[in-house]
Amino acid sequence: MLAKKEEVSSALFTFTPVKPFEPVSGTSVPQGPEWIHQIKWDGVRMLSYYDGETCRLFNRKGNERTRLYPELTEPSEYCSASSFILDGEVIALAVDGKPSFHEVMKRDAIRKQDKIRFAAGAVPVTYMVFDILYCEGEWVTSRKLAERQRLLAEVLSPGKFVQSVGSFADGDGLFKLMREQGMEGIVSKDSGSVYALDGKDKRWVKVKNYGDLIAVIGGFTLNGGAINAVLAGVYDGAGRLIYIGHVGTGKLTRGDWTRLTAELKPDVISECPFANRHPEMKGATWVKPRVAMKVQYTEWRWQEGRTLRQPSIQAFVEAEPAECRFPF
Repeated sequence: MLAKKEEVSSALFTFTPVKPFEPVSGTSVPQGPEWIHQIKWDGVRMLSYYDGETCRLFNRKGNERTRLYPELTEPSEYCSASSFILDGEVIALAVDGKPSFHEVMKRDAIRKQDKIRFAAGAVPVTYMVFDILYCEGEWVTSRKLAERQRLLAEVLSPGKFVQSVGSFADGDGLFKLMREQGMEGIVSKDSGSVYALDGKDKRWVKVKNYGDLIAVIGGFTLNGGAINAVLAGVYDGAGRLIYIGHVGTGKLTRGDWTRLTAELKPDVISECPFANRHPEMKGATWVKPRVAMKVQYTEWRWQEGRTLRQPSIQAFVEAEPAECRFPF
C-alpha cells in the first residue's frame, strides 16, 4: 500500500496516511489571473488511496473511513490510474439540495457495522475530488496545481458517487453566488502552487459566508427533563476552557436531543469547568468537557464577553477536548 512521500511500500495495510494541505482563512477573495476559485463543500475531507489492489479511505486526521463508504471503494469505476491518491470531500445533501455537514455525519459517525448498509441507502454521498497527489506509481505533489488539475481531468471518470470539483476564474462572482445560495463559501488557490503535505499557508485561501469551529460541551440547560441547550467552550493558549455561547438551535432533531441527554448525564460534575463567567450560564448543569461539536455562527460578539452571535449546532464530531481551540 502507499506509504509516506519518501517511500512507497508494496505491502498492503502497512502505511501511514499523509496529512493534506490546508487553506488559511481569509476575509476577501484573492485577485489576479494566477488564482482559481472552487466551491467550498460542507463535507468531510477525505483522501482515497489505491495501490493497484486495494482502495482505502482516510480523513484529514488519518483515521480510516473505508468501511463507512463502500460505494467509493471500487476505484475502477471512477479513476483510470493504476495507482493513486486523490484528495477531496465526501458530501451529503439535505432536503433542500444543498450540502449538509449534519447529513454527512450521519454516515461518518457510524461505528456499528450492521448500520452501514442501511445508512448507505438512507444517506447517499458524493466524493467531490479536487486534487491528485500520487498517480501511476509517482508522487505529483511537486507539480504545479494547474498541471495536477490537468492530470486529474485525464484520469478521473465522474459518475454516480464521484464528481470533479470545478474551477472558476471569477472568484468574486462565485462567492456572491455562494452567498445568495446560503452555501459555505469558496476556496481560492494559486494555480502555480505545489501541494505541501501537512502544510497550511496562503497559497490556498478559504473565504466563508459564515464562521464555524469545533467546540466542546461544558454544561447544559434542561426543559422538562431533557436538554434544550448546551454551553459551548474552547480552550485558550493557557489551556483554560473559555465559555463562548449558549447553543440551543441547529440541525438536531428531538431524538438527537434525547440521546444527548442520556449521553451527558454520566458526565455531570459539581464545579463549573469554564474559566470565565457569563449571565447565560444561569441555571446550567455542568459536565466534564468531553463531547465535541461543530458550531456555526455569524460573528464574534467582542463587546459581550467574546461570545458567538447566532450559534447553531451542525453535528457532533470526533475530537479531543484539547483540539477545541480559538480559531485566531
